Amino acid sequence: MSKSTWSDSDEKHAALTGTAASTPSSVSVQHNSDHRDGALDVNEKTVAGTARRSEDDESYSVEDPELGAGLGFVQRFIIPPTPPTMEDAGPPPDGGWTAWTTCVCTHLVFANTWGFINSFGVFQAYYADFLAPLPPSTISWIGSVQVFFAFFLSGITGRLSDAGYFHQCYWFGFVCVIAGLFGSSCSTQYWQLMLSQGFAVGIGGGFMCCPSMSIVTTYFTKKRMLALGVLTCGNVTGGLVYPALARQLLPSIGFAWTMRTAGFLQLALLGIAGLLIRPRVRAKPGSLQESMFDWNALREPDYVLFGLGMIFNIGGTFISYYYIASFGRSGLAAGMTYPESLNLLLVLNGVGVIGRLSSAYFADHVGPINILCPVAYSCALFCFSWIAIKDQVGLYVWISLYGIVAGALQALFPAGLTSLTTDMSKIGQRIGLGFTFIGAAVIFGPPAAGAMVTALDGSYIGTQAYAGSLLVVGASLVVASKFVHMRRAGTDVRAKI
Repeated sequence: MSKSTWSDSDEKHAALTGTAASTPSSVSVQHNSDHRDGALDVNEKTVAGTARRSEDDESYSVEDPELGAGLGFVQRFIIPPTPPTMEDAGPPPDGGWTAWTTCVCTHLVFANTWGFINSFGVFQAYYADFLAPLPPSTISWIGSVQVFFAFFLSGITGRLSDAGYFHQCYWFGFVCVIAGLFGSSCSTQYWQLMLSQGFAVGIGGGFMCCPSMSIVTTYFTKKRMLALGVLTCGNVTGGLVYPALARQLLPSIGFAWTMRTAGFLQLALLGIAGLLIRPRVRAKPGSLQESMFDWNALREPDYVLFGLGMIFNIGGTFISYYYIASFGRSGLAAGMTYPESLNLLLVLNGVGVIGRLSSAYFADHVGPINILCPVAYSCALFCFSWIAIKDQVGLYVWISLYGIVAGALQALFPAGLTSLTTDMSKIGQRIGLGFTFIGAAVIFGPPAAGAMVTALDGSYIGTQAYAGSLLVVGASLVVASKFVHMRRAGTDVRAKI
């Protein structure tokens, strides 16, 4: 190494640290010439490059002014100090190419996870024949386990995402979902479907959805509710694609290749989404040493009441998604065929986009919880009115209206959690904790509703009344959450919440 080159690097270091530069002679005293000519030459570019980075990026500035000379000086630059916390990455762009690309990719994630999960009514009706003579309540446990893991694991994966492990979570979930779908295609028994479709697909969804959603929220402020509405419309996209796919393919190529087709589709779409989603906020160094959950949220009565309310709301809403196709086949005076009953799911999921986008628009202006309160009561009213439906025309009219408010309710859930969060560095934890609450909803929701159908000899009146009752309780708890939040914030009923 030439003396002039070493001096240039030293001068840069001296300018950074404010200390006298080490001279070549001091290096030769501490290290022999072979080491100097070898190790120092190899790392000369690293020294200069890191010094330049320090000039450009204050987060990499040297902290210790007494670095000394020789190998310690070189190692200091070879292994640069850990950058500081970047949870404050500046104001969100609230739009732009990267933000909306991330939002659209998360839409694809939801379409191929929650959209597929919301299509379980397709399988509930098909498995009634495929797994006969198993009762509806037993079959519904496959979908309930799927939903349970997708919700329950969100508390863990949201925390991991906040700690900087988004990509690890995403790709683990990707492997689980794809393995579950291809495993389902080879399944012929109940326990095999439970492991593949229930456990594997559910766990995969839990590792992908909440981390992806929490990243989207960091890109938006004023347009956050709209962005959440767009990404949760993935439920609608998947809820249209997968029932239609099953309707067309099951009669022609059978169950095995229908599931494989879904697997190949998700392999492509989820793979593209995983490559394009980029976290905006970097995590704190060593942040995993902190608590997995933001337990302070449980000290906030408005957050707790909202979470409890959504347990009942989601539990009641999912009953209709699970049993509407079966109701069309066996609950009407003139029952539908299996392909005809799948049209009910297509309509139910399709009209949901109206509720999701319109609720997101109004939530941006008046607050998500303010919109959620009347929406939840409307869902309850529709579930009670479901009891009066006796023919296909009435059922299609009912679904067309109910699907709008049911879609709005599901879209407003994560938006409501976001509105109760002020520290965006913990958004993944708080959304994840809220989703963990909802994991309990599927334990007493669809399985209990299926047991009522069996107990009442195929009548759905108990299931319909049960769904409506759950939604009344849930809506009332959300209203209580709103008033508690108003008291804590010192605002009135007109406040945006």
